[in-house]
Amino acid sequence: MKDCSNYMVETTCRLARWSIQNLSTCSYRRSDPFKIGLWNWHLALEKNRVLMIKLYPEISNLSRENPPIASFVIRVLSSVDDCKPLVHPEVTDQQLKNNDDFIWPLDLQIGGKFIIDVEFLDLKTACPHGGEPSSIWADGLTQKRSHSAALTCLSRMLTEDTYTDIVINASDGSVGAHRAVLATRSPVFRSMFAHDLKESQFSTINISDMSIESCHAFLSYLHGTIKHSEFLVHRLALLHAADKYDISDLKETCHESLLEDIDAENVLERLQNASLYQLPELKDCCMKYLVKFGRVFDIRDEFNAFLQYADRDLIAEIFQEVFVTWKGF
Repeated sequence: MKDCSNYMVETTCRLARWSIQNLSTCSYRRSDPFKIGLWNWHLALEKNRVLMIKLYPEISNLSRENPPIASFVIRVLSSVDDCKPLVHPEVTDQQLKNNDDFIWPLDLQIGGKFIIDVEFLDLKTACPHGGEPSSIWADGLTQKRSHSAALTCLSRMLTEDTYTDIVINASDGSVGAHRAVLATRSPVFRSMFAHDLKESQFSTINISDMSIESCHAFLSYLHGTIKHSEFLVHRLALLHAADKYDISDLKETCHESLLEDIDAENVLERLQNASLYQLPELKDCCMKYLVKFGRVFDIRDEFNAFLQYADRDLIAEIFQEVFVTWKGF
């Protein structure tokens, strides 16, 4: 009978982890399919004179017609090798079509429980009309969503400062805006203008917790003209504005974007923001990245500093996750 736990791959954002209890009883094993990006993937082990690890996309119309061009790091962690991982050199922009396109031979014997850990750094697809391959995580979604939420024809009103009727005072400058757009996109702004508040009387809104650059990005999103590069620079400020002014589509766009590129440098900040803005999926991914995937040991100094200022309830959740995870290891 097949032991499902020996074939299941756990994933979060761009990470995949396959835990194998014991390989000594067979010479070949292939994981169940797991989804990263657009494709379903398999990890496979072949054991002969050497142990070979393979990574490849599941055969489908998508992988045949548009095979992934992958950049990733793969490593092996053995429970009997002092927990020192074996790390394959970073693979960059390698097209993977079948199970022979990436093979990692290991001239060693692995016994007991071990883990294969894959971190996808990027996934690209070939451009149908030629040119450089494009990342599936780099662009597209943000602009499409902002365009669907705001009429495209409003873009010239912002860029040409046409008939602006209210001024936003940011922390380091001012910018003109349109009441109608703000009121349509945000119930908070609509309430300001509908009642006899100072914002309505004096035709100004003070947003002192945003820079003028972030305000420009905020207005660009509301008008449907934001560029993805601008969005990435200001997405934390945009998340704050989306939460403050109750703009649900912008909040979800920021949430999805923050899920895509969690790494050791930003995971603690993402975790704090996930807790602050009540983003359970982002919180769960950050927890798994730190605890289940063991990245907390790579940033011990930063984590210790984080414990000094983080919310007490959040710290308690982290240690509860540590307890549950390590209890089952």
